[in-house]
Amino acid sequence: MKRSSVLHEPAYVLHRYDWSESSLILEALTRHHGRIALVAKGAKRPSSSFRPVLLPLQPLQLGYGGDAEIRTLKSAEWMGGHVMPTGDALLSGYYLNELLIRLLARDDAHPQLFDAYAGAVQVLAAAPEGSAQASVQASALRAFELLLLREVGLLPALDVQTSTLAPLQDAVPYALLAEAGLREAGEGEPALAGGAWRTLHRSLDDSAPFAATVRAVAELPAGASAALRAQLRQLLNYHCGVSTLRTRQLMRELQDL
Repeated sequence: MKRSSVLHEPAYVLHRYDWSESSLILEALTRHHGRIALVAKGAKRPSSSFRPVLLPLQPLQLGYGGDAEIRTLKSAEWMGGHVMPTGDALLSGYYLNELLIRLLARDDAHPQLFDAYAGAVQVLAAAPEGSAQASVQASALRAFELLLLREVGLLPALDVQTSTLAPLQDAVPYALLAEAGLREAGEGEPALAGGAWRTLHRSLDDSAPFAATVRAVAELPAGASAALRAQLRQLLNYHCGVSTLRTRQLMRELQDL
């Protein structure tokens, strides 16, 4: 089927790699067409208008066309709004990009997930320095992970036990497992109280789910936040088919240095 040209499409560059001496292949997340592959011809030339624009974690408008799996980039415009994240925030942004590349099928639109990604990138770019920065970033990352898993159908309902559909009890701890969903936690397992899981469930159903979920995660006690991170990491690694994502490994190596 012939594809029509697409103009003024909101997008972010997730990854880029060399295609020839002068061109690039891009993995891009678009709002209305999902994850797509593009060739940016001549983008590496010093005179190319693409060269200063095709950067990760920056809001863009793209124009492209073509019938092949890898379409041809025709135009790219930076939409402004925030500067490039730096330091740990930059690595966190690359982590989100890796998740999207691994878990999203091509040409499968997720407008709500695109908006959540845009919100997460804004948080990473604007978070204040110091300990507050780490807390804000962590809440944004957990919220995005939850929304991504839900959008691609890998997150069970968080208000019932997965195998029995029995409602969660507020004070009972439950563990989220890759192959079993939510169940009562065993001794020493990372877990959240049923009331916390149900709060997260409601936030994901909110009319503004990213902002609501960021708030819900930020209000968790410190121990619950760490438990949520551990459970989501296990779930994401399982569905990505890896023991450790590349960006997480890089973060660990930099911390060791």
